[in-house]
Amino acid sequence: MCRIAGIIDKSAPLKQLEKDVKLMCDSMQHGGPDDEGFYTDESIGLSFGHRRLALIDLSSLGHQPMQTREEKLVITFNGEIYNFKELKTELLALGYPFQTQSDTEVILAAYQIWGTESFRKFNGMFAFALHDHFKNLTYLVRDPSGIKPLYYSTQQNRLVFSSEVKAFEKTSYQFPEKQEWKIYFLAFGHIPQPFTTLQDVFSLKPGNFLTWNHEHQTNQITSFEPISPPKVVGSALQAADQVRIKLEDAVNCHMVADAPIGVFLSGGIDSSIITLLADKKTGRHLNSLSIHFGEKAFSEEEYQRLITAKTSGVHQTYLVEEQDLKVNFETILNAMDQPTNDGINSWFVNKYAKENGLKAVLSGIGADELLGGYPSFNRMGIIRVLKKLPAFILKYCGKLPSEKLKRIYYLSYQNPIGEYLFLRGFYIPETIAKILNINNKEIDELFEAFPIDKKVSQLNGAERASWFETHIFMQNQLLKDTDFMSMSHGIEVRVPFLDQNFLETIDGIAPQQRFPAEKKGLLIEAFKNILPEAVWNRPKMGFSFPLQQWFIKGGQISNEEVYADNQFAIQQIQKFKAGKMHWSKAFALYQVFRKN
Repeated sequence: MCRIAGIIDKSAPLKQLEKDVKLMCDSMQHGGPDDEGFYTDESIGLSFGHRRLALIDLSSLGHQPMQTREEKLVITFNGEIYNFKELKTELLALGYPFQTQSDTEVILAAYQIWGTESFRKFNGMFAFALHDHFKNLTYLVRDPSGIKPLYYSTQQNRLVFSSEVKAFEKTSYQFPEKQEWKIYFLAFGHIPQPFTTLQDVFSLKPGNFLTWNHEHQTNQITSFEPISPPKVVGSALQAADQVRIKLEDAVNCHMVADAPIGVFLSGGIDSSIITLLADKKTGRHLNSLSIHFGEKAFSEEEYQRLITAKTSGVHQTYLVEEQDLKVNFETILNAMDQPTNDGINSWFVNKYAKENGLKAVLSGIGADELLGGYPSFNRMGIIRVLKKLPAFILKYCGKLPSEKLKRIYYLSYQNPIGEYLFLRGFYIPETIAKILNINNKEIDELFEAFPIDKKVSQLNGAERASWFETHIFMQNQLLKDTDFMSMSHGIEVRVPFLDQNFLETIDGIAPQQRFPAEKKGLLIEAFKNILPEAVWNRPKMGFSFPLQQWFIKGGQISNEEVYADNQFAIQQIQKFKAGKMHWSKAFALYQVFRKN
């Protein structure tokens, strides 16, 4: 895992290109502490940059940007290709002359043999820029699950790209603030793709590649997302067998590294399964780590111990206290590439992974979204009933006293994004309008026009909920937060539940088996033979910190001077201090009003 950046601008002087890309990469050094590299082609105004976190082929041969022997292709790559050895064997049989042991070279070789069809062959997490000198084209490519970030801007006949939004502001170009970002953030709790905090800087859609034509200075975006397979798995027993086999395969290939790798164990179902499977693969060589709290209501230490008692590796556990948040709060804020109402937990666990000498950690992200682990899966029937009500009644619900019921307002939208905001939204439009001193109609129009994949309209029930949780919540919140928080410590987080082969298996399971009455029942059934009952037969806790009391006591986000010009915002903060508002809402307000 690394950090990448680049600029294509025929009109820019060479020194400016080199300086800008160097500044972009310097700003992301935390995510690539092991090496840096640059490639420039003055004839087409192209400059690529790379910051390296070395995990496969630690030698200098893995240096990037990397070129083919004939220097006709060049790549700057962030991520891991887990099936690179299998692809390499296939490419060797076709006569490709490899010079390194890296997965980066496999991408170059695959493209040289198969062209853009090669993008479908990669099982991994990836974001890369690849320049084809022969075709005079450059590609930006992002993995189908959106695990690795890739941002771009195509204004004024130039292409600028980076792993982080903040890097764009290091260039000599002007990227003004996007005015609407605060609306999105206060509604979603994150900034949903394709939008960012900067005008004309976008997140490349997962499973898509952007083609830049150097001759005409134009671009086109093309999908290479996998086609959903037919629902061929119809029996519960067959489904459980497939899940067990494919997830174990996924964990095994995610353990491939030439540097220390471990597992984050929260004590919940998902991380416990990943830990047990990783232990089966590596035995006493497995490094695992956990976080616990003095506040017993938030601590899962007893469940962590149940799992570590079944493993043979080295386990480290860390106590996080209020003082740790107080000392590190500004550092945590600065680690955020984009505003988020979450991510604090991820910052801490990656901090301890770094202190533990690890370079990569496996995580259980994805299981809840794919297999029905959230309350949203039980609320789709309620949505179907409520949406039959007249729009004026749904809008009126925004005036109800209950904060949860106020979200019914979002169901008045024709756009399906209203359903997601009903399930997971933060502030409703009326409240956002008061916070930002804007017109409520402006917010309604913005969300009605929200770009959402047409595929969601073809889904119903639990499959529709899974799409919302996977493509909006997970991709925009969990994966984004995990990426920039882990990379701030120079740690790579791998997510076996998002392995492409595992996802294909899940997609092929009939909804009745994939989403049984018991939450994540399919996953539990698949691993009952190794998972202690005390871990799976209990209420879901989620990986959360005691931030409500810590923030109220510490006062980091409740200083009313921060909100001095907005009486309504101050009223909201006073509600938080009185214990009548969730900390995440107050944290979102703080990020909107704080001066950077």
